[in-house]
Amino acid sequence: MMNVTDYLGRNIEYTFPPKKIISLAPAITNTMYALNLENEIVGRTRFCIHPKRKVQKAINIGGTKDLKIERIHDLKPHLIIAEKEENTKEMVELLEQFYPVYVFEVQTIDDAFNMMNDLGFILNRKNKANLLVQQISNAFRNLPNKKDKKAAYMIWKKPYMVVGDHTYIQSMLLELGFTNPFINFPGRYPEVTIDDLKQAKLDYLFLATEPYPFREQHLAELRKLLPNTEPIIMDGEMFWYGVNMLEAVSYFQRKLSKFN
Repeated sequence: MMNVTDYLGRNIEYTFPPKKIISLAPAITNTMYALNLENEIVGRTRFCIHPKRKVQKAINIGGTKDLKIERIHDLKPHLIIAEKEENTKEMVELLEQFYPVYVFEVQTIDDAFNMMNDLGFILNRKNKANLLVQQISNAFRNLPNKKDKKAAYMIWKKPYMVVGDHTYIQSMLLELGFTNPFINFPGRYPEVTIDDLKQAKLDYLFLATEPYPFREQHLAELRKLLPNTEPIIMDGEMFWYGVNMLEAVSYFQRKLSKFN
Protein backbone atom coordinates (compact mmCIF):
# COMPACT_ATOMS: atom_id res chain seq x y z
CA MET A 1 0.00 0.00 0.00
CA MET A 2 1.03 3.62 -0.59
CA ASN A 3 0.12 6.73 1.40
CA VAL A 4 0.31 10.12 -0.35
CA THR A 5 -1.14 13.61 0.03
CA ASP A 6 -2.97 15.08 -2.96
CA TYR A 7 -3.14 18.73 -4.11
CA LEU A 8 -6.08 19.44 -1.79
CA GLY A 9 -4.16 18.18 1.24
CA ARG A 10 -6.17 14.94 1.44
CA ASN A 11 -4.45 11.75 2.56
CA ILE A 12 -4.82 8.97 -0.01
CA GLU A 13 -4.07 5.30 0.63
CA TYR A 14 -4.08 2.97 -2.36
CA THR A 15 -2.62 -0.20 -3.82
CA PHE A 16 0.82 0.48 -5.30
CA PRO A 17 1.48 0.30 -8.14
CA PRO A 18 -2.18 0.62 -9.17
CA LYS A 19 -3.14 -1.79 -11.92
CA LYS A 20 -6.62 -0.40 -12.57
CA ILE A 21 -6.82 3.38 -12.94
CA ILE A 22 -9.68 5.69 -13.93
CA SER A 23 -8.88 9.22 -15.12
CA LEU A 24 -11.52 11.97 -15.01
CA ALA A 25 -9.50 14.80 -16.62
CA PRO A 26 -8.78 14.77 -20.39
CA ALA A 27 -5.35 16.45 -20.29
CA ILE A 28 -4.22 14.14 -17.51
CA THR A 29 -5.58 11.09 -19.33
CA ASN A 30 -3.58 11.99 -22.43
CA THR A 31 -0.48 12.49 -20.31
CA MET A 32 -0.95 9.12 -18.60
CA TYR A 33 -0.89 7.38 -21.97
CA ALA A 34 2.37 9.22 -22.71
CA LEU A 35 3.73 7.63 -19.53
CA ASN A 36 3.03 4.15 -20.96
CA LEU A 37 0.03 3.40 -18.77
CA GLU A 38 -2.15 2.04 -21.55
CA ASN A 39 -2.68 -1.31 -19.81
CA GLU A 40 -3.47 0.29 -16.45
CA ILE A 41 -6.09 2.81 -17.62
CA VAL A 42 -9.41 0.99 -17.42
CA GLY A 43 -11.79 3.98 -17.42
CA ARG A 44 -11.97 7.57 -18.71
CA THR A 45 -14.56 10.26 -19.44
CA ARG A 46 -16.18 10.76 -22.82
CA PHE A 47 -14.13 13.95 -23.14
CA CYS A 48 -10.89 11.99 -22.80
CA ILE A 49 -10.39 11.58 -26.56
CA HIS A 50 -6.60 11.45 -26.89
CA PRO A 51 -4.70 9.46 -27.95
CA LYS A 52 -7.59 8.48 -30.22
CA ARG A 53 -6.87 4.79 -30.75
CA LYS A 54 -5.72 3.94 -27.27
CA VAL A 55 -8.53 5.61 -25.31
CA GLN A 56 -11.09 3.43 -27.07
CA LYS A 57 -9.83 0.49 -25.00
CA ALA A 58 -10.83 2.23 -21.75
CA ILE A 59 -14.45 2.24 -20.59
CA ASN A 60 -16.35 5.51 -20.98
CA ILE A 61 -17.63 6.30 -17.47
CA GLY A 62 -19.55 9.47 -18.41
CA GLY A 63 -18.61 13.15 -18.37
CA THR A 64 -16.12 15.14 -16.36
CA LYS A 65 -18.99 16.41 -14.21
CA ASP A 66 -21.66 13.71 -14.67
CA LEU A 67 -20.25 10.22 -14.21
CA LYS A 68 -21.98 6.85 -14.37
CA ILE A 69 -21.21 5.43 -10.94
CA GLU A 70 -22.35 1.91 -11.83
CA ARG A 71 -19.73 1.71 -14.60
CA ILE A 72 -17.05 2.69 -12.10
CA HIS A 73 -18.26 0.04 -9.66
CA ASP A 74 -17.99 -2.55 -12.45
CA LEU A 75 -14.34 -1.57 -13.03
CA LYS A 76 -13.34 -1.70 -9.32
CA PRO A 77 -10.46 0.78 -9.75
CA HIS A 78 -7.40 0.81 -7.50
CA LEU A 79 -7.09 4.58 -7.98
CA ILE A 80 -9.13 7.42 -9.53
CA ILE A 81 -7.41 10.55 -10.82
CA ALA A 82 -9.35 13.83 -10.74
CA GLU A 83 -8.64 17.55 -11.17
CA LYS A 84 -10.22 20.31 -9.12
CA GLU A 85 -11.44 22.45 -12.02
CA GLU A 86 -12.45 19.58 -14.29
CA ASN A 87 -14.41 17.63 -11.72
CA THR A 88 -16.91 18.69 -9.09
CA LYS A 89 -16.52 18.48 -5.34
CA GLU A 90 -19.69 16.38 -5.23
CA MET A 91 -18.18 13.82 -7.62
CA VAL A 92 -15.05 13.48 -5.53
CA GLU A 93 -17.04 13.15 -2.31
CA LEU A 94 -19.18 10.42 -3.85
CA LEU A 95 -16.25 8.47 -5.28
CA GLU A 96 -14.07 8.67 -2.18
CA GLN A 97 -16.71 6.72 -0.27
CA PHE A 98 -15.69 3.70 -2.33
CA TYR A 99 -12.26 4.28 -3.88
CA PRO A 100 -9.01 6.23 -3.41
CA VAL A 101 -9.34 9.51 -5.35
CA TYR A 102 -6.26 11.66 -5.98
CA VAL A 103 -7.11 15.25 -6.92
CA PHE A 104 -4.71 17.50 -8.81
CA GLU A 105 -5.05 21.27 -9.21
CA VAL A 106 -3.32 22.86 -12.20
CA GLN A 107 -3.41 26.65 -12.54
CA THR A 108 0.10 27.46 -13.81
CA ILE A 109 2.87 26.06 -15.98
CA ASP A 110 4.80 25.14 -12.81
CA ASP A 111 1.70 23.31 -11.55
CA ALA A 112 1.66 21.37 -14.82
CA PHE A 113 5.28 20.30 -14.37
CA ASN A 114 4.57 19.29 -10.78
CA MET A 115 1.50 17.37 -11.89
CA MET A 116 3.52 15.32 -14.38
CA ASN A 117 6.26 14.53 -11.88
CA ASP A 118 3.74 13.64 -9.17
CA LEU A 119 1.76 11.56 -11.63
CA GLY A 120 4.93 9.61 -12.33
CA PHE A 121 5.52 9.14 -8.61
CA ILE A 122 2.05 7.90 -7.67
CA LEU A 123 1.71 5.68 -10.76
CA ASN A 124 5.22 4.17 -10.74
CA ARG A 125 6.45 6.05 -13.81
CA LYS A 126 8.97 8.44 -12.22
CA ASN A 127 11.70 8.19 -14.84
CA LYS A 128 9.30 8.53 -17.76
CA ALA A 129 7.61 11.54 -16.14
CA ASN A 130 10.91 13.24 -15.34
CA LEU A 131 12.02 12.83 -18.94
CA LEU A 132 8.75 14.28 -20.26
CA VAL A 133 9.05 17.32 -17.98
CA GLN A 134 12.63 17.88 -19.12
CA GLN A 135 11.63 17.63 -22.79
CA ILE A 136 8.84 20.18 -22.34
CA SER A 137 11.02 22.50 -20.27
CA ASN A 138 13.69 22.47 -22.99
CA ALA A 139 11.10 23.00 -25.73
CA PHE A 140 9.55 25.96 -23.90
CA ARG A 141 12.79 27.88 -24.33
CA ASN A 142 11.79 28.18 -27.99
CA LEU A 143 8.34 29.63 -27.39
CA PRO A 144 7.68 32.87 -29.27
CA ASN A 145 7.35 35.97 -27.10
CA LYS A 146 4.98 38.77 -28.06
CA LYS A 147 6.03 41.49 -25.64
CA ASP A 148 3.93 44.64 -25.34
CA LYS A 149 0.89 43.02 -27.00
CA LYS A 150 -2.53 42.78 -25.36
CA ALA A 151 -4.55 39.61 -25.85
CA ALA A 152 -7.65 37.97 -24.45
CA TYR A 153 -8.63 34.32 -24.76
CA MET A 154 -12.36 33.78 -25.35
CA ILE A 155 -13.88 30.45 -24.35
CA TRP A 156 -17.63 31.11 -24.74
CA LYS A 157 -20.04 33.15 -26.88
CA LYS A 158 -23.41 33.52 -25.14
CA PRO A 159 -22.44 35.17 -22.89
CA TYR A 160 -18.95 36.13 -23.96
CA MET A 161 -16.51 34.66 -21.48
CA VAL A 162 -12.74 35.05 -21.38
CA VAL A 163 -9.89 33.57 -19.39
CA GLY A 164 -9.00 35.40 -16.19
CA ASP A 165 -6.34 34.97 -13.54
CA HIS A 166 -5.39 31.78 -11.68
CA THR A 167 -5.77 29.60 -14.77
CA TYR A 168 -3.30 27.52 -16.74
CA ILE A 169 -4.30 29.35 -19.93
CA GLN A 170 -3.44 32.71 -18.37
CA SER A 171 -0.08 31.31 -17.29
CA MET A 172 0.47 30.24 -20.90
CA LEU A 173 -0.50 33.66 -22.27
CA LEU A 174 1.98 35.23 -19.87
CA GLU A 175 4.70 32.82 -21.00
CA LEU A 176 4.01 33.90 -24.59
CA GLY A 177 4.54 37.52 -23.57
CA PHE A 178 0.93 38.69 -23.76
CA THR A 179 -0.78 41.06 -21.34
CA ASN A 180 -4.32 39.97 -20.48
CA PRO A 181 -6.42 43.00 -19.41
CA PHE A 182 -9.05 40.76 -17.83
CA ILE A 183 -6.99 39.23 -15.03
CA ASN A 184 -8.41 41.88 -12.69
CA PHE A 185 -12.01 41.00 -13.52
CA PRO A 186 -13.82 38.86 -10.91
CA GLY A 187 -13.67 35.11 -11.38
CA ARG A 188 -11.35 32.81 -13.25
CA TYR A 189 -13.52 32.94 -16.40
CA PRO A 190 -15.24 36.34 -16.30
CA GLU A 191 -18.17 37.34 -18.47
CA VAL A 192 -17.41 40.35 -20.67
CA THR A 193 -19.29 42.61 -23.05
CA ILE A 194 -18.26 43.99 -26.42
CA ASP A 195 -17.78 47.31 -24.66
CA ASP A 196 -15.37 45.63 -22.21
CA LEU A 197 -13.45 44.22 -25.16
CA LYS A 198 -13.32 47.60 -26.88
CA GLN A 199 -12.15 49.38 -23.74
CA ALA A 200 -9.39 46.79 -23.28
CA LYS A 201 -7.80 47.96 -26.58
CA LEU A 202 -6.72 44.45 -27.47
CA ASP A 203 -4.18 43.69 -30.15
CA TYR A 204 -5.50 40.12 -30.44
CA LEU A 205 -8.62 38.24 -29.44
CA PHE A 206 -7.98 34.50 -29.38
CA LEU A 207 -11.08 32.41 -30.10
CA ALA A 208 -10.78 28.91 -28.69
CA THR A 209 -12.00 25.88 -30.63
CA GLU A 210 -13.23 24.41 -27.34
CA PRO A 211 -15.20 24.39 -25.10
CA TYR A 212 -17.15 26.73 -27.40
CA PRO A 213 -16.47 25.77 -31.02
CA PHE A 214 -15.40 29.11 -32.45
CA ARG A 215 -14.93 28.81 -36.21
CA GLU A 216 -14.04 30.97 -39.19
CA GLN A 217 -17.53 32.50 -39.43
CA HIS A 218 -17.01 34.14 -36.05
CA LEU A 219 -13.95 36.05 -37.26
CA ALA A 220 -15.90 38.36 -39.59
CA GLU A 221 -18.51 38.97 -36.91
CA LEU A 222 -15.93 40.03 -34.33
CA ARG A 223 -13.89 42.07 -36.81
CA LYS A 224 -16.97 44.24 -37.36
CA LEU A 225 -17.56 44.61 -33.64
CA LEU A 226 -13.87 45.15 -32.82
CA PRO A 227 -12.29 46.84 -35.87
CA ASN A 228 -9.03 47.60 -34.04
CA THR A 229 -8.49 44.05 -32.78
CA GLU A 230 -7.28 41.00 -34.73
CA PRO A 231 -9.41 37.93 -33.89
CA ILE A 232 -7.54 34.63 -34.28
CA ILE A 233 -8.86 31.08 -34.07
CA MET A 234 -6.76 29.10 -31.59
CA ASP A 235 -6.70 25.33 -31.19
CA GLY A 236 -7.96 24.98 -27.62
CA GLU A 237 -6.11 21.68 -27.16
CA MET A 238 -2.82 23.53 -27.52
CA PHE A 239 -3.68 25.21 -24.23
CA TRP A 240 -4.02 21.87 -22.43
CA TYR A 241 -1.38 21.14 -19.80
CA GLY A 242 0.57 17.89 -19.80
CA VAL A 243 1.95 16.10 -22.82
CA ASN A 244 0.17 18.54 -25.20
CA MET A 245 2.67 21.17 -24.07
CA LEU A 246 5.27 19.55 -26.32
CA GLU A 247 3.19 19.94 -29.47
CA ALA A 248 2.09 23.42 -28.39
CA VAL A 249 5.56 24.91 -28.90
CA SER A 250 5.69 24.28 -32.65
CA TYR A 251 2.00 25.23 -32.95
CA PHE A 252 2.56 28.65 -31.37
CA GLN A 253 5.69 29.19 -33.45
CA ARG A 254 3.67 28.63 -36.64
CA LYS A 255 0.52 30.42 -35.52
CA LEU A 256 2.04 33.56 -34.06
CA SER A 257 4.72 34.05 -36.71
CA LYS A 258 1.98 35.41 -38.98
CA PHE A 259 1.27 38.32 -36.69
CA ASN A 260 3.43 41.23 -35.60
